Amino acid sequence: MARICEITGKKTITGNHVSHSNIKTRRKFYPNLQYKRFWLAEENRWIELRVTPKGMKTINKIGLNEAMKRAKANGFIG
Repeated sequence: MARICEITGKKTITGNHVSHSNIKTRRKFYPNLQYKRFWLAEENRWIELRVTPKGMKTINKIGLNEAMKRAKANGFIG
């Protein structure tokens, strides 16, 4: 499973690990993904999403339905 937030679309990025002697080797920066259950009132059921804290904040601010509509429009949810 890819490490991608289902609401914001944040994913793994790459960069350099820089040692004390300034030697650079490639590394990955992973998003802070959490499995979180949300109550979907329209369908009267729980759904489980893999989201970042920013995604949770977005859901709290604009609501689950609107956040899912935007994510689907941007291609983050299939």
